[in-house]
Amino acid sequence: MITIFTDGAARGNPGPGGWGAIVVGEDLVVEMGGREDHTTNNRMELTAVIRALEAYPREYEAQIYTDSAYVLSGSTRWVQGWQHNDWKTSTKDDVLNRDLWEQMVEVMKGKRLNWRLIKGHSGIAPNERCDVIATSYADKVPIVLYQGSKERYGVNTQVTSSLGVDTKTKSKSKAYSYVSSIDGVVNIHKTWEECKARVVGVSGARHKKSTSPEDEDHIIEEFKK
Repeated sequence: MITIFTDGAARGNPGPGGWGAIVVGEDLVVEMGGREDHTTNNRMELTAVIRALEAYPREYEAQIYTDSAYVLSGSTRWVQGWQHNDWKTSTKDDVLNRDLWEQMVEVMKGKRLNWRLIKGHSGIAPNERCDVIATSYADKVPIVLYQGSKERYGVNTQVTSSLGVDTKTKSKSKAYSYVSSIDGVVNIHKTWEECKARVVGVSGARHKKSTSPEDEDHIIEEFKK
């Protein structure tokens, strides 16, 4: 199992940007980073995941931790529809960052990926380190990237299960609640029937099942972005 942590940053959004990633194997840790002179936060978040996925062998399963709901939702749900609709959104607009999403499709092919959304700037050490890498590159501040044994790495790469929700197992878990969003207004429902009554047939409506209070909070944050 490979574990991947990523983050992106852009000063001014758009403006100078950077991305950071940490790829953790059984015995090896590799830090990665890069920058662009004019970019957006979403593009840097996407780039971080793409470069990390390019860096590990296809035969390994990977656990990806990201604090970007845009990257997670796009990679696990939206991109299939965009491809089917010739890279148009449900409102017939061109998909933003299409060039990077096409790269994402290629690097995901044939790989077993598990995704978790974590809260940024919440004390999760690898995520904080990725942020330092990303912002250092954005600001052109010299930074030394680590590549070496896990034992000698100075960052705790362990993440407790409560900090994210595995999208593969979530669908099989018992529902704690259902979260819906229409025009930016978020509601919490205790049953699927209540949620369905609100969202079915409503253009632009979003909904998702939560499996715990923490997961409910993550979804609410995602819908508010």
